[in-house]
Amino acid sequence: MADSTQLKSEALMEQMKLHMATDAGKKIVKKIGLVYQINIAPKKIGFNEKSFVVDLKKGEVKEGAYEDGKPDATFSFTDDDFVKVASGKMNPQIAFMRGAMKIKGSISAAQKFTPDIFPKPSKM
Repeated sequence: MADSTQLKSEALMEQMKLHMATDAGKKIVKKIGLVYQINIAPKKIGFNEKSFVVDLKKGEVKEGAYEDGKPDATFSFTDDDFVKVASGKMNPQIAFMRGAMKIKGSISAAQKFTPDIFPKPSKM
């Protein structure tokens, strides 16, 4: 599968990796302690998705599906909608109700998935 399209979300996940090493990132890990798998599709949920694991137990972010059992919750987004939710431009509950976000797994774990877990984007 030749992947010529770079997802905007990939840059955000790279920032998230760095964020996990900061004091703010460590506080999030202590507070939440859950594992999320995030599937991001370039255009349509379910097609050509790229998976990322945001492990808020270990404080890690990595590309690929979660391999240590099941994640606490799995989210599916399009690239644009994920960026909107992560940057606080779209409320996760609204995204879910509009069908812009799909959830599998624990709903209580999913409710802890808020824009607060992501680093604040720097102004470009």
